[in-house]
Amino acid sequence: MEISIQTITLFTAVILTGLSAGFFYSWSVSVIPGTRKVSALTYLQTMQSINRTILNPAFFLIFFGSLVLLAISTVQQYQTVFSFWFLFSAGLTYLIGTFGVTAFGNVPLNNKLDALNINSLNSGQLSVFRHSYEIKWNRLHLVRTAFAVLSFLFSLLAIFSHSQSL
Repeated sequence: MEISIQTITLFTAVILTGLSAGFFYSWSVSVIPGTRKVSALTYLQTMQSINRTILNPAFFLIFFGSLVLLAISTVQQYQTVFSFWFLFSAGLTYLIGTFGVTAFGNVPLNNKLDALNINSLNSGQLSVFRHSYEIKWNRLHLVRTAFAVLSFLFSLLAIFSHSQSL
């Protein structure tokens, strides 16, 4: 495979998409099971802290970079039929299922939690809010994780089809 801007962009898109899928998957198998074992107050405090901390350059690079580089790679692979369609599928899957679900599902829930004054609630109110938040958030997280993994698989197929066309 020749080393070109096109190839570097493609590999970088695949790496970032894989990191995004891995991040969401690892969250599903580590953080979610761990938070199920703590009290409502601890859960809500932890999620507030995580939601505030995750907004950082490293996360943004992976989360937004995947989408941007999948789009650029798709355009660059226009003349390579299979790679183009695999990348198009990867980008669309990521846009709708990972980015869209996060932006229109998880983030509004996170904003609602961030606005919550946890210290002003009694234990019953904490439990009710936690139950409502956690069920919705985890369901949306499962969806975005599945789509991130699917997007990564499509992008891997694009690499294999790209290498076959050279």
